[in-house]
Amino acid sequence: MATAADFVPPVHDVETLAAAAQACRGCGLYEKATQTVFGSGPERARMMLVGEQPGDREDLAGEPFVGPAGRLLDKALGEAGVERTPVYVTNAVKHFKFVPSERGKRRIHKTPSRTEVVACRPWLFAELEAVEPEVVVLLGATAAKALLGNAFRLTEHRGEVLSLPADEVPATVRESRVVATIHPSSVLRGPPEARDESFRSLVADLRFAREVLDG
Repeated sequence: MATAADFVPPVHDVETLAAAAQACRGCGLYEKATQTVFGSGPERARMMLVGEQPGDREDLAGEPFVGPAGRLLDKALGEAGVERTPVYVTNAVKHFKFVPSERGKRRIHKTPSRTEVVACRPWLFAELEAVEPEVVVLLGATAAKALLGNAFRLTEHRGEVLSLPADEVPATVRESRVVATIHPSSVLRGPPEARDESFRSLVADLRFAREVLDG
């Protein structure tokens, strides 16, 4: 079965990877998506943020985190004292997975399967190797499980400094420190009465990641 590994070029710099990813056919998600949405940010960013997958806005724009969840992430980063410009932002899965709404016009996000996440993981490994971040922030369960294994439970490890699995990730990033938190979209999807608390917890985790970077 094809995976992204069949399309990842041997040269691992962000520009080369982003160009090559546009032709990826490593899973079936490319068939309905508008385009590949690759990561964005400095080649040698000290911090990398990893989300789940591009959403509707990202699929159309070709850039990660430019929709409602991206705006909320920008706000949370600001309150945590993290400037977004020096941060590299990407997703575990590079194509938008969706189902049409009953009316047929709106595209509704659908969580990628484990098979799709694993198929796309070589791109994420290549990005890690190209950027070599000191701190990796995993936004949500899909991103966390993509790098830390399917048994990982986000609720059990928030507020901890974690490590990437040495037997899977490139040798150059095995010393990267990892922080796991919720995805900004979970704040938006949550009940209105819980959103403020959920947002504050996201800010607290991002602030913790900044402290780990500065420490």
